[in-house]
Amino acid sequence: MAAHSVPSTLKRLLFAVKYSPLQSRCCAVQREAQYSTISIPSEKTFDKILIANRGEIACRVIKTCKKMGIQTVAVHSDVDSSAVHVKMADEAVCVGSAPTSKSYLNMDAIMDAIRVTGAQAVHPGYGFLSENKEFAKRLAAEGVAFIGPDTHAIQAMGDKIESKLIAKAAKVNTIPGFDGVVKTAEEAVKIAQEIGYPVMIKASAGGGGKGMRIAWNDEETREGFRFSSQEAASSFGDDRLLIEKYIDNPRHIEIQVLADKHGNALWLNERECSIQRRNQKVVEEAPSTFLDPVTRRAMGEQAVQLAKAVQYSSAGTVEFLVDSKKNFYFLEMNTRLQVEHPITECITGLDLVEQMIRVAKGYQLQHTQDDIPINGWAIECRVYAEDPYKSFGLPSIGRLSQYQEPLDLDKVRVDSGIQEGSDISIYYDPMISKLITYGATRAEALGRMEDALDNYVIRGVTHNIPLLREIITHPRFVSGHISTNFLPEVYPDGFKGHQLEADAKRELLASAAVLYIAAELRSAKQFVLFRVASTPVECSHWELCVELGEERQDVEISKSGTVEMDGAKVEVWGALNLASPLLPLTINGTQRMLQCLSRDAAGVIVLQYLGTLFKVRVLSKLAAELNSYMPEKVSEDTSSILRSPMPGTVVAVSVKPGDTVAEGQEICVIEAMKMQNSLTAVKQAKVTGDEKLPFNRKKPLAAPGSGRGGAICHDWLGVSSKQDNDTLWKRAKD
Repeated sequence: MAAHSVPSTLKRLLFAVKYSPLQSRCCAVQREAQYSTISIPSEKTFDKILIANRGEIACRVIKTCKKMGIQTVAVHSDVDSSAVHVKMADEAVCVGSAPTSKSYLNMDAIMDAIRVTGAQAVHPGYGFLSENKEFAKRLAAEGVAFIGPDTHAIQAMGDKIESKLIAKAAKVNTIPGFDGVVKTAEEAVKIAQEIGYPVMIKASAGGGGKGMRIAWNDEETREGFRFSSQEAASSFGDDRLLIEKYIDNPRHIEIQVLADKHGNALWLNERECSIQRRNQKVVEEAPSTFLDPVTRRAMGEQAVQLAKAVQYSSAGTVEFLVDSKKNFYFLEMNTRLQVEHPITECITGLDLVEQMIRVAKGYQLQHTQDDIPINGWAIECRVYAEDPYKSFGLPSIGRLSQYQEPLDLDKVRVDSGIQEGSDISIYYDPMISKLITYGATRAEALGRMEDALDNYVIRGVTHNIPLLREIITHPRFVSGHISTNFLPEVYPDGFKGHQLEADAKRELLASAAVLYIAAELRSAKQFVLFRVASTPVECSHWELCVELGEERQDVEISKSGTVEMDGAKVEVWGALNLASPLLPLTINGTQRMLQCLSRDAAGVIVLQYLGTLFKVRVLSKLAAELNSYMPEKVSEDTSSILRSPMPGTVVAVSVKPGDTVAEGQEICVIEAMKMQNSLTAVKQAKVTGDEKLPFNRKKPLAAPGSGRGGAICHDWLGVSSKQDNDTLWKRAKD
């Protein structure tokens, strides 16, 4: 039999794996695969694992299970029946309707799915039942392995009050505060005054930023107590709160730990998670630019001390707040896999899901602390279906009409659970994906992230790529001078998109002009081919008028791609494929990736340039002159309208007919993605009844007494268009 030839690349890889220590081995594999640990074929773990989750994390777990030769079972709600994680799994079971309480949190249905499929273990991912001790107990009673820590650790670390006491006993640095349960708003005010403002009000059973409020005075403490307790009850079924000192301008740095059932525990370096909005992470990186080796080791050792104190076994994360002098304080421990775990995998070469499965089966850790490397740099951006121009990101819903991940770029990883045609609904977290880039240095990883964001095609929903790109290119972020207050400090008036300087504006206008001419030439060619027999007239240059906002610019463009405007020349070159969503151009010698979202007959072109969408209008000179005679459309007066900035549910109405409301006064409370959001009046007004305003599905619902203004989104109520406003308003309050 003839011997099969082995590619030289594979030979080098196998040689490196066989003869190198762990650090070199991880580096070698890192260049060849996204998940770096090599499974040991002789290790027997589980035959079948059920993933009690959805979306990208379910897909992530399935990938490792396939690598390990383990069959997988997906659970899903009825609206997720065609989801990507369902298609990837070997088996799938519907566990209920769309609301999470009736499906992904439905323990009875999930236990039935385990029995029917014969799954030997359950991986919970994160969120949902991942830190639910009752679920872990029920699995243990059935003889099914829970791929996570035991119930003692879940309970101890899941309660912020108990976890803080344990941390103190384990000699882990803790934040000054009140260790008991705060029962009333007035008690909260008294405690806050004793601690000293500012304070952080937190849900005892919370996580993911839910049930957290910062208070700077007594009134904010009362309000924070109300909202935090409501969010905690809604998200965790537990409204207990605690209060502790808020550390101003802190960094949020967390330590990844990994422990087995034999008393061994490791810390796998840190992740910098300081870029946040509403206490939820947006951009993460590993390692941190801030930590020195001494501080890193001290944080890692304390994280391991805490893990051992609760006999922790699995992957987990100990979160710290770090002040400007590198003093660090225990924040909480997440007894599960973290959303941002991929960046730890990139710099250590460990597949954390595989390690969790091994530990759950009872194997000892394969490595010692000295084996754990920091190899290169990794950045993660959380790509959300959100409007970044509203509070740095309020949820958006819709269907992905076009979707293309930048996976053709080197050292780019995308963890997602959606595909073209997928729906982003109000029922679940609006995350589209986790975009991860890796490089030998931070600058290299950031450069790859910039390219990846420019090459990421998302159509059909509003997304936060404009904000992500601005963050990773901002001088403060690039220099590493960041804190959890980064966004409000850098954008005190809210995010406005990329602000064009003169050169960038010329690049944008020139690109739009070139695109317009390319489209015109294609149309002329098709017209000649299919409709007219005569030979087309060749044109060597064009005179155009380009408009951006209120600014109008005369432009001359030659056939060679030279664009002249305002006394300057811009060279634009590129093989434009107008059918492609991506437009690679070379502008004055710099390579740019633009995206064209739309073009219409009126000359309006919507371009994504440097991450932000710009609406540019390109007209011929004659058309621009004639357009000046067109009447301007009068914009709708929305000064008296209250619209919800996101889809959600009305959970409270704070006014009634006859009330006079002041500017800034709460009108109602909207719940979206388990977060409570207060909608306030933008000016003084009176609430009176008005039966004359019909309900129109195409317009917001008018609240009685705010005249033809004061409105809330009709989608919250789901009622017949024949009902009058008073009936609708009553339904909202009910």
